[in-house]
Amino acid sequence: MRLDHLVLTVRSIDATVDFYRRAVGLDVVTFGDGRQALQVGGQKINLHEAGHEFEPKARHPTPGSGDICIVTDETLDAVIDRLVQLGIPIEEGPVARTGAVGALLSIYVRDPDDNLVEIANAR
Repeated sequence: MRLDHLVLTVRSIDATVDFYRRAVGLDVVTFGDGRQALQVGGQKINLHEAGHEFEPKARHPTPGSGDICIVTDETLDAVIDRLVQLGIPIEEGPVARTGAVGALLSIYVRDPDDNLVEIANAR
């Protein structure tokens, strides 16, 4: 079994794409009839703009209700340097955490919708 995709409801797809591309280093993919998603390894994060969600959808889609963890091969020092340059505050970390398949070293930031984004290295 595997996770194929998940959905984030956001206020602005453009702002979300810009943040995840620049701050986190994710690739953006276009699919269907021009929809955008964020590529995370073999999975993706589909984006629904609040008030213009695709059916079917969550019962109460709300920007800012997400809490996700993205494991990167990039060093956390490099990620932290980029976040500082972009003026994105780090809420917590680096801290030791436990992920789905083992130990992580993580930092936490907020995206434009205030979703909590954990950026981690496997340890």
